Amino acid sequence: MPEKTSRSGALGQGGEKPSLFGMQRRDLCVAAGGILGLLALGAAGRAGGTGAPAIRPPGGQDESEFIARCIRCDRCRSVCHTSVIGVGTIASGLTQMRTPVMNYVRGDCDFCHKCVDVCPTQALHDFDPKTAKIGTAELTDICIALRTGGCTKCYELCPYDAISLSETNAPIIDANRCNGCGTCVNVCPANVFQSFKGETVRGIRIVPDAQTVRGGATERDTTPNPLPERSKSAGKTAKAASLSDPAVREGQS
Repeated sequence: MPEKTSRSGALGQGGEKPSLFGMQRRDLCVAAGGILGLLALGAAGRAGGTGAPAIRPPGGQDESEFIARCIRCDRCRSVCHTSVIGVGTIASGLTQMRTPVMNYVRGDCDFCHKCVDVCPTQALHDFDPKTAKIGTAELTDICIALRTGGCTKCYELCPYDAISLSETNAPIIDANRCNGCGTCVNVCPANVFQSFKGETVRGIRIVPDAQTVRGGATERDTTPNPLPERSKSAGKTAKAASLSDPAVREGQS
């Protein structure tokens, strides 16, 4: 007569019934919970962020491909000699956290190509510095020139001649020439002069090209034009003179 299998033997070690691939039910529940938790975190990251699209270093303008390839290695930021590449925070959402973003308060981009050279996953693609476009500048409502006509910093220092002035000294941005280098943002003193109101933005900002406001003070043509050569010597000389202004120096902090 065949020997009966004990209840404990049928259930397996510890009295638990064997499950899929030899895993216990408890292990499967823990794994499923972990997967659901990660999905929830991703959704929370998208929903809890600011919703503002990130400004990526040159060569990383395809956001979905960039996020898929970027491994948060921080190499691009470590080689940036102008310190314009910063790091995304949780305020921008979990999917952008620890990814490279452009921080024009700290510097501007001269398209030196170093960030692309060190990227190990090609999250930053090769680009032509004459046609590369990170984004486009647009004025904000605290621009001093729009209010008083008393500031021309962005016009004086733009290395690509993308900014002209109206009859009232209001900046006019040529979106065909602007490539999002951020020099204008870096030297804008508007936040300093209006800090008593608690402002944290400047009188000009860079937005992804697809998000650029069309019309108004921003002119846009659908025909792309090669960007002029950056006037490095003139730009650096003018920028150095500008940074001697105590108000602008304070704005860098």
